[in-house]
Amino acid sequence: MNYQSGDEFLQDMPLILAGPILQHIDPESVTVWVALKVPSQVELKVYDTTNDGTVLGHSLLEGRRSTVALGKSLHVVAVTTQSTGRQCLESDRIYAYDLQFTEQTSQTQQTLQQALQSNHFPTVNISYFAHQKPTFVLPPSLVEDLRIVHGSCRKPHGHGFDALPVLDCLIEDTANQPRKRPHQLFLTGDQIYGDDVAEPLLWVSTMLGDALLGWEERLPVTQRQPTDVPDYTPKQLPPGHRADVATYQAGFTAGLHNKADKVASHLLSLGEYYASYLLVWSPVCWPVTFPRGKERMDTRKASRRWDRQVRDMQQFIHTLWKVRRAIANIPMYSIFDDHDVSDDWNLNQAWCLRVLGKPLGQRTVQNALLAYAVFQGWGNTPKQFAAGQSGEKLLAAAQDWSASQGTDTTAEHAIARYVGMPTINPHTKLPEFIQDGPVFVLKRHPEALTWHYTVRSHCHEVIVLDTRTWRGYPADQKTTAPPMLLSPQAFERQLSLPLQQISEIPATFLIAPTNLFGLKVIDWIHHWELRRDKVFATDVGDAWNIHSEALAQFLITLFEQRQQVIVLSGDIHYSSVIRLSYADASSNFQAKSVLVQLTASALKNEEPITRILHTRLKDWLLPEKVRRWIGWSHPPNMVEKTARHSHDISAKHLVAVHSQPPTKPDWNCALEWIPRQKTYVSYFGANLPWLRTPRQKAKNDKWRWLQRLMFWKSPWFQDGREVVGFNNLALVQFELTPSNSYKVIQDLYWFSSWYPTQIVYSRYESELVPNQSLWK
Repeated sequence: MNYQSGDEFLQDMPLILAGPILQHIDPESVTVWVALKVPSQVELKVYDTTNDGTVLGHSLLEGRRSTVALGKSLHVVAVTTQSTGRQCLESDRIYAYDLQFTEQTSQTQQTLQQALQSNHFPTVNISYFAHQKPTFVLPPSLVEDLRIVHGSCRKPHGHGFDALPVLDCLIEDTANQPRKRPHQLFLTGDQIYGDDVAEPLLWVSTMLGDALLGWEERLPVTQRQPTDVPDYTPKQLPPGHRADVATYQAGFTAGLHNKADKVASHLLSLGEYYASYLLVWSPVCWPVTFPRGKERMDTRKASRRWDRQVRDMQQFIHTLWKVRRAIANIPMYSIFDDHDVSDDWNLNQAWCLRVLGKPLGQRTVQNALLAYAVFQGWGNTPKQFAAGQSGEKLLAAAQDWSASQGTDTTAEHAIARYVGMPTINPHTKLPEFIQDGPVFVLKRHPEALTWHYTVRSHCHEVIVLDTRTWRGYPADQKTTAPPMLLSPQAFERQLSLPLQQISEIPATFLIAPTNLFGLKVIDWIHHWELRRDKVFATDVGDAWNIHSEALAQFLITLFEQRQQVIVLSGDIHYSSVIRLSYADASSNFQAKSVLVQLTASALKNEEPITRILHTRLKDWLLPEKVRRWIGWSHPPNMVEKTARHSHDISAKHLVAVHSQPPTKPDWNCALEWIPRQKTYVSYFGANLPWLRTPRQKAKNDKWRWLQRLMFWKSPWFQDGREVVGFNNLALVQFELTPSNSYKVIQDLYWFSSWYPTQIVYSRYESELVPNQSLWK
């Protein structure tokens, strides 16, 4: 497939380039997102079904909307049904939906099945039923029937098998059972990677992006000498040769500390960010073959790296059809983390000044946010994109920007305004901040879109936090100081107000893209790097517990409104379950509140260190122990009780180390790691003909005899006690205990390291009651 041939490339493509993706649903509306190659009006119909989803019934909801021209050959829409007030969807029933496409120029109509097919894709299956319609269910009436899937960090060339196709297996096995099939999917960050991009992936993204846009973006750079060029096109910055431009012209920090390879193929242009989303959601736009490394790269080492990355991506592409079917049949919600833009995005004030003070840094962040808004944000919060709202104005500006081939400055400024880019001071050329109590917050236009949101049903609520764009940077410390992940204003808007909107609900979930609590050794490393002021090397400032005042405020705010909270998190490339028991002075320090943190990471980005953490070796050498804190409410703060101060923390110690007034604590809490149970083979995971490419299967069979000699790959050694360090996907459900309390269960599905490769799962179980024994 030659992207440079433009029209020839498009002729081989079906009408639908990516999608349909089912997004926000509630009893009165359904939203479906789709990307097309020509402008069209898209009509959505939602149907009732009978006989366990096998027979289509009457049309219940309808909606239509025209696509937005993001480029000459890229037209996107998230169409939402409009409720008449007479028909509402119900829990515990299976619904189906269908799409009809009318091309705006020729008025040609296509059905969903026709729009999915082409000569290159003669058969496309996105349904689990004979009627060939995608289906879905609303969250159930009872919390013990609720099934939530979550995951994070999906890098196409990351090590290991992609875990997201496991979702297709989960849905397929229970598609006709509305109370047992998964009800919602939450992707908690790093759905794409702006940095750490494989060279072949950038090659595809650049060619595809320019072909879809129909024009080449002029990326602005700073002219240090009069003879320097004022801009570059994406093709002038080829794969493997972007490190200097990304680090010094754009200011990105991922390439610092001898990590230039992380930014050598950094995404920069709008077309590249658009293309990246199409490539992770759909197999349609991938080339059939890739050039060999020796044809593209200058050195033998670079050539071998290219070929290795191509093999990793071919495995990723091989199972994309299952991802495409799955996300057409379950409502998908998401929130960004740093890699959706670039590593360390808004990490601290120093990063903001360094990157947002450079024209190329500003343009790249704006491109990433525009792509996120159209490919993720629109479906998360479709009401923000209704007529007259900021989202609709952003879409109009995006159309104007593309129609002008990147020359309409009015459209460019409108995009910046609506995606929330900070105001740039005309004199200093640096981003402006406003003060919010003791911290600075990036200044943005009041009409900017909000990325946080809340999803509710009869049995649960999910409060999705934006911990990237509303950070509070300490006003009285150096610019590399760890921030509050939510400024005081953001605490009120994102946490306090949603919690106050409803007083009682069976289950409260929070999506926190970065962890509240993590491994003790990681905390040591973060504090050590902070003292050395090497904060960009290990993301110092992204974890909540590096800023004790913000973490204390978070816990106080939560437990004032809820006694049971479940936090879904990702980011760290391993998965675990942690329970925090909380007691305050009003209850005579009898624990009455509990927080359970369910971490699921990575979908496709396992690393050698996470594979080690996965094994029994971690528990032998560095077992996680119970940790305890005491805390104060006015002002919020907390101090960990170490072995040296296990029974008492002196006032002198508090004042000297933590600036905490010498008063009695208002609350305390204790944290424990929930043990990982024995690994089992999943009922659908024993035979996986769809998993491996033919090349990989032949290679695996060739070396099968070596498996018995690799003791570290044995099931026994891989049965660690604390974390899952292989690529994984989490399924969360509830169980009612004999004591009439709920138990939350997280099953982590991963691919076994032993032969034959199977889908196995590790279970974690935690009661949603505080552990009183931790205070004895």
